[in-house]
Amino acid sequence: MQWTSGEFVADDDRERIDVDVVHGFLRTTYWSPGISRELVQKAIDGSLCVGVYAADGAQVAFARAVTDRATFAWIADVFVLDSARGNGLGRFVVSTLLEHPELQGLRRTMLATADAHTLYESYGFRPLEKPDVFLHISHDPTVLYQ
Repeated sequence: MQWTSGEFVADDDRERIDVDVVHGFLRTTYWSPGISRELVQKAIDGSLCVGVYAADGAQVAFARAVTDRATFAWIADVFVLDSARGNGLGRFVVSTLLEHPELQGLRRTMLATADAHTLYESYGFRPLEKPDVFLHISHDPTVLYQ
């Protein structure tokens, strides 16, 4: 499925994703520093993904949802390359993913962010109402991905 915004195209075809671009970005982020290309490929394979591509076909943005496509989704690995920022692509990739037909009617959609609260709040994301009922196991990515 494809969507357009000006000269940019969003596409949910996993075969079109440039894993080198996604890996190159993710391995430098605060949430997955040093992640291996193989692990990025495994994450892509197990997720509903949207890539955004410039007119020349180069990938410039990415987002994925870890989901059962019935009740729950976790939005992850959202980014826009520095060279393409300022074109509204953060909103475009998030909107495209959230509006994807396979993510409609879910009971819960979640994400975590250290720096994009305003963006996600504009889509209706809010802090957990009852954080005391949510538990997690967390591993330090700087240790995990070494």
